[in-house]
This record gives sequence, C-alpha cells and structure tokens, in this order.
Amino acid sequence: MNVVIRVSDETKEKMIKYYEDKKRDKVIPYVVFQAQDEDTVITMYESGKVMFQGVSADVDSTMWKEMDGQTGETEEQKTKSFQKYHNCSSIGSDEVGTGDYFGPIVVTASFVKKSDVEFLEKLGIRDSKKINDETILKIAPEIAKRIQYKSIILSNKEYNEKHGSDHNMNKIKAILHNKVLYQLVHEVTDDYDYIIVDEFAREARYYDYIKDSTQIQRGITFMTKAEDKNLAVACSSIISRYLFLKEFDKLSDSLHIPLPKGAGPIVDSIGEEIVQKFGEEKLKEVAKYNFKNTERILKTCIF
Repeated sequence: MNVVIRVSDETKEKMIKYYEDKKRDKVIPYVVFQAQDEDTVITMYESGKVMFQGVSADVDSTMWKEMDGQTGETEEQKTKSFQKYHNCSSIGSDEVGTGDYFGPIVVTASFVKKSDVEFLEKLGIRDSKKINDETILKIAPEIAKRIQYKSIILSNKEYNEKHGSDHNMNKIKAILHNKVLYQLVHEVTDDYDYIIVDEFAREARYYDYIKDSTQIQRGITFMTKAEDKNLAVACSSIISRYLFLKEFDKLSDSLHIPLPKGAGPIVDSIGEEIVQKFGEEKLKEVAKYNFKNTERILKTCIF
C-alpha cells in the first residue's frame, strides 16, 4: 500500500526528529530522508510530500495527518467523537519504551469507570508524552489507587530474545497489548462501553500478529491518538511511563552510569562507555540491540 500526504513545515520537523534513528543511509536525489519503521518505508521529498509504503502505510500516514490537523472532521464531529470516548466506562491500553534504546517496554491496560472521569479530569490526565516526568511520578500512584489496571514490563534482554525474523517491534507490542487486555477484561466485573487500543497497526494485521496466542481479546476499537480521546488509554500511558521511569532508574543505578532516554547521539556515547566497561554482552542485556545505535556504537569501540 502506498499513501502520499503533504504536511506543514512544523510537522516536517517533528517527522525528521521522530525518524532520526530509523533513517536509511543511502542518499536519494530530491529526498530529505528515507526511513524504515517496522512495516513501513517513509520517504520525505524536498517538495513537501511524504510517501508511506507498506502494510501499515495508512496507519502511519493517518497519525501524521492528525498531528498536522488534517482530520477532515468538523468541530461538531470532533466534539461528538471526543464525548463518546471520553465520558464512558472503558478499558484501554498503551505502551512506552519502544523508542528508547535503554529501558524496558512497558504495556498497561486500565479500566476507567464513567464515575472516575471527573476525578481524572481534575488530575489533568492526558497522554504521558505531554506530561513531564516529575508530574507523572506524582500522579501515577494516585491513579493506581483509584483504577484497576494490569501491566507487563519487558526487559531489553527479553526483547532481544524475542525480536527476530518472526517478531518485529509491532508484533511484540501486539502480543503484550493482547495479554494485558485479556487479563484485565476477565477480571473486570463492571460493565464497560469500549475496549480501546491506540492504533499502531491495522486491525487485521494486529490480529495476525497474535494469531498463535492461546487467549485472544477481541471486540477492540482501534483509533489513532487514542490517548488524547480516551481516559483509559491516557491512564495506561501514564502508569506505563511511571513504571518505565522506575525501571530506568534501577538500570542506571546497577550500571553506575546515568542513562539517557531516547535514541539520539548521546545514547551512542553512553553505549560506548558500557561496552568499554562491561563488554558487548552487557549491551545486549540493557539495550534494544536491533536499533541502529548498536551498529554505530560497535563501530567506534576499540576492543
């Protein structure tokens, strides 16, 4: 599938930053960059057009169109959609850590009752990416006391064991989302209106990823930017981030090295330090080894 969109200069800058560690090395005439993000190849042209190619091209392009304000919805439609998924009882899941070289992947599913909405609104609950870490460390325990949730923490050692020809990042995410959702749904005794997942893969692809699971949760509503529309997804985002931060600090303490988040250039220098002090095997234990950072780190290390 091929999808071509045009985005604003502001969104272009966000895309360049977002795909920094996923860019291909080859230089193509009239192309700002070409990147590979799981199932999708993204090509940004100097003309301002961006092409998405692959099975998840429509999902990835829709994410950027929405970020650029190209939803095609009227304000009235947006308001109705927001109210529908906001003022309800729902189960939602979200993950963090998939773009960080160091630190685990954490996936959480949360159950928010309609009676919890006012409480969560007063806390200012929204997507964890829009709340600083200091605030998350304060409010996440309050949320955890109030709502029912399930979390899975996948260490990078486990991630590296799973990632391979049959398990890409999206498949690993789908398996983890399915697991926490299935567990929580079968523990919740109250009624709920929706099960919502922030769409990182098309619905058919998602279920294909988890087809070998013995317990599969169905009846899911997939939507882009779900953490902005649904409080259960937003709570899952915050709880996941909280657990990620705690595990990240533990990892830093164990190495006696302050680890940076993300996958930028500073990550490479810390990776080199880890290899020099502890050897390459330690890097395989604490980092997502398939990231391009690994290649850059090992090229510059002197053994």
